[in-house]
Amino acid sequence: MLKNIFDRVTAFVGLLVLWPVLLVVAVLIRCRMPGGPVVFRQQRVGRNGRLFTMYKFRSMTVGHGGSSVSVAGESRITPLGAVLRRYKLDELPELWNVLIGDMSFVGPRPDVPGYADRLVGEDRLILKLRPGITGPASLKYAHEEDLLATVEDPQRYNDEVIFPDKVRINLDYYYHHTFIGDIKLIFQTIFKA
Repeated sequence: MLKNIFDRVTAFVGLLVLWPVLLVVAVLIRCRMPGGPVVFRQQRVGRNGRLFTMYKFRSMTVGHGGSSVSVAGESRITPLGAVLRRYKLDELPELWNVLIGDMSFVGPRPDVPGYADRLVGEDRLILKLRPGITGPASLKYAHEEDLLATVEDPQRYNDEVIFPDKVRINLDYYYHHTFIGDIKLIFQTIFKA
């Protein structure tokens, strides 16, 4: 309950304070990446397996039809998009998801349905959590796109190494998370960015 109140109040304040930044980013996307939407919308799996629409600033070309795994330096990521992703500015619209209760500040990153379907047995307990903007797995893999750029088969490496490790970390978070621990993770995310 406390976490939910904190999330919604902080998201509301964040949107009020950051609206000039949101506006500048939106204008830059409209000017530098014309021909597509400013905000990217995608169905993700939320708490209890319920689908919701997650919002991010668009950082890729329109209609690229690529993999759900992003690799640093890909041609589908625009130059402006690369900057937005590096500084996590593309994730600012997720404050709206937190405000309306689809997401939390801290929790497992919401997966696309195909990945969430791979969760079996005890691992499905992760779906009882509200997905987050950040979390322990997000912090460990803060430079995931750079890591994937160094391997021969990024999709396979993600599926066989990164995804199972994130599941393990998120399951540990499920069993041991606390409100104070969440606050610490938020500060770690801010100062690591």
